[in-house]
Amino acid sequence: MKNIAHTLSSLTPDERSRVIEMAWEDRTPFEAIEHQFNMAQQDVIKLMRRELKPSSFKLWRQRTQGRHTKHLKKRPAGVMRGYCPTQYKQR
Repeated sequence: MKNIAHTLSSLTPDERSRVIEMAWEDRTPFEAIEHQFNMAQQDVIKLMRRELKPSSFKLWRQRTQGRHTKHLKKRPAGVMRGYCPTQYKQR
């Protein structure tokens, strides 16, 4: 596992924002974040703990711990995409 300090220093502010956004998304698995940003789940947790307010981090952890869609191995077979069909619709 990479050192989180090294990972954080190598991320641009836009990349850091994107990792946080992906971590909040229910259907984006941690494996997708690892593939795109080379950050293991523990690194993402450390980043979220560092970047979010304590209450927001607590809410995020409660939310992700119960999600089968946040882990590819636990995902139901029918979930094939990383986002909800209405998530990126133009308003």
